[in-house]
Amino acid sequence: MEYDSVSRVFCPELGLMEDPVTGSSHCMIAPYWCDRLGKEKLTCFQASERSGVLYAERKGGRIIISGKAVLFSEAEIK
Repeated sequence: MEYDSVSRVFCPELGLMEDPVTGSSHCMIAPYWCDRLGKEKLTCFQASERSGVLYAERKGGRIIISGKAVLFSEAEIK
């Protein structure tokens, strides 16, 4: 598979030696690569120990992220 973007995310100051796959970081990465590549839809690969593929689409001023996800935690706010 061909990817438009390949990334890794590190944040040791917050105790994250390497983040597996982050939609939030791709909300910043995607607009940059959309502009550079002249595309509105991207296929992104985050290369980490628990790697993954994300699909990013620019719609107006928003970035829509999709892909396979795993439920990490669940909470109820009262």
